[in-house]
Amino acid sequence: MLAYVIRRLLYGGAVVLGVLGVLFVLFFQVASPDDIARRALGEKARADAIEQWKVNHGYDRPLWPWQDFDDNLFFHHYATMLSFDFGRSDVDDTPIARRIREGAGPSLSLTMPMFVMSLVVTIVLGLFVAFFRETYIDTAGVFLCVLGMSISILLYIIGGQFLIGKLLRWFPISGFDGDPSVIARFIALPVLIGILSNVGSNVRFYRTVFVEETGREYVRTARAKGAGEMRVMMRHVLRNSLIPILTQVVLAIPFLFTGSLLLESFFGIPGLGSLMIDAINQNDFATMRVMVFVLSLLFIGGQIATDLSYALADPRVRLE
Repeated sequence: MLAYVIRRLLYGGAVVLGVLGVLFVLFFQVASPDDIARRALGEKARADAIEQWKVNHGYDRPLWPWQDFDDNLFFHHYATMLSFDFGRSDVDDTPIARRIREGAGPSLSLTMPMFVMSLVVTIVLGLFVAFFRETYIDTAGVFLCVLGMSISILLYIIGGQFLIGKLLRWFPISGFDGDPSVIARFIALPVLIGILSNVGSNVRFYRTVFVEETGREYVRTARAKGAGEMRVMMRHVLRNSLIPILTQVVLAIPFLFTGSLLLESFFGIPGLGSLMIDAINQNDFATMRVMVFVLSLLFIGGQIATDLSYALADPRVRLE
């Protein structure tokens, strides 16, 4: 297993290097150091001020190694990221590491309850629909799942803000307060919308997994021994469906730390999702590359954790 983990870490390192390279190439295809400086200083900034800003932030270097092999932005980009030197924002010189620490709390306060509640709700609904497989309840459930998958999350957000936030006035339309006594009021609506937007795809996936398991030999053996259908579903089908469930769960965990881009943006939650959106809108390359780098590391770690969880959940799985 140790050799497998080392090999996956090496593959993951290569992926991270590739992601950083693609990000650099794509960003500087649509923007230039002058664009970054103008966005930070203002469109009417003087030429000498722009040049001084570029010198202060290291953007006075040539972009590519063939322009200056010893001192260029491309190698500097890799050197700073691989040494975990996150530096400061291009927009306001705020330390990026501090902004990540400050944004992690709001992001986790939104994504953690949304993740746990969505997991419980969708597994229960998936079992319920699979229990009534090949009936009108199953057909109606699949239809509603497909309908829910077909609706954009933007419609869920706008509709939820209008109906629950504006008409019913149950929760604030936007805003955030980290005080434990009131935080639930601010995250309740985005959590609800996040769960509803994921119900269709997740329930349909789990329903497919559970229905497939009901046709296995061990399920027919359990029924032949007199086990009731509810016991079969809960004791046998659910337990032996852990592999695909773990795939969904473990791969989703890294994204809990980076927040939800749309929900945080629409609801004014100052998390890491909002930080990423702001970096894109403001041409803040320093912040953008840190967020992409962190997300890449979390994703690679999630994939390795998923493989290890397979071996823990099913003794028949061998990591070679």
